[in-house]
Amino acid sequence: MSAPVYLVPTEKASGWVDGALVDLDGPEARHAVTVRRTAAGEIIVLSDGAGRWARGPVRSVGRDQLTIEVAEHGEDPIPAVRFVLVQALAKGDRDERAVETATEYGVDEVVPWQASRSIVQWRGDRGMRSWASWDAVIVAATKQSRRTRRPVLSPTCSTADLLSRVRAGSTAYVLDEEARVPLAGVDQPSAGEVLLIVGPEGGVSDAERTAFVDAGARLVRLGPQVLRSSSAGPAAIAVLSAATRWR
Repeated sequence: MSAPVYLVPTEKASGWVDGALVDLDGPEARHAVTVRRTAAGEIIVLSDGAGRWARGPVRSVGRDQLTIEVAEHGEDPIPAVRFVLVQALAKGDRDERAVETATEYGVDEVVPWQASRSIVQWRGDRGMRSWASWDAVIVAATKQSRRTRRPVLSPTCSTADLLSRVRAGSTAYVLDEEARVPLAGVDQPSAGEVLLIVGPEGGVSDAERTAFVDAGARLVRLGPQVLRSSSAGPAAIAVLSAATRWR
């Protein structure tokens, strides 16, 4: 089994050198000690969530702290192509499930989208709590999938915000069950960002679909089945990863 990953503040990663003793404290240490029952001698990985990592054995365990000896350290490269999931807000926990699985599949950025057909509205304190909940899901999925780069969670965007991003030159795909072109058959760029736009339960509206296409986006389908909003985005990330990264 691969070593568990724990996230630490960026400033702590600056002192990582082979042979150094590094402390892990706070909530991450409590999780390691009380939940995972980490013991001296076990191998763990520390990461700043931005690609830098240190791996080594645990040398001591305290109540809310443990210390590892760095056996090796490094920094994983930034992908040449960034996968961006634009996930429409959905009722229940479907959008959070989409964010969780997309993180495990390698998404680089998640954009919460207030689509015209989104039943859920992120406003005021509720919006802040919902955004924080997505962020917590991303952090947990980052560690579970042993990633050293956690996805960026962008601010909630409107359709107008999203159209500006598409017009700025991003490769953009709108997942549409009636599209004729399969995502798996599209040649992918070698650099830049790829936006995957996923609508809510009611789908992307006709007006939004037209506006996205006029801005330069392409309508694509995944397959013959109609997927829920919770599974369409992760499935699209898997298609892109299989074509580019999972080789």
